[in-house]
Amino acid sequence: MAFDEGLAERIRNMLQGQDNVVEKKMFGGLCFMVSGHMAVGIVNHKLMARVGPNQYDECLSKPHTIKMDFTGRPMKGMIYVLPEGLQEDQDLKFWLETSLSFTSSLTPK
Repeated sequence: MAFDEGLAERIRNMLQGQDNVVEKKMFGGLCFMVSGHMAVGIVNHKLMARVGPNQYDECLSKPHTIKMDFTGRPMKGMIYVLPEGLQEDQDLKFWLETSLSFTSSLTPK
């Protein structure tokens, strides 16, 4: 499985202290599950962010984001953030907080 281990370590550091976080290898990369729901993941060097359907279009309007088309079809509520949009810790933190905000609204599994 190919994923950016440096990005994974940055995410681990930012998620320290967050309850119910589990790492799981899936989608050909690494995912971070929170309360049983996929919040973010890494595929190659891209961050896969679960932003939810209500914020989907707004998030896609931000720099360095593209539709997540892992299966060949865009997945509504999921986006990729390209490496250029993750260089600063504040940028990664924004995407983690956005994803955690959405997944925390879901019923725990």
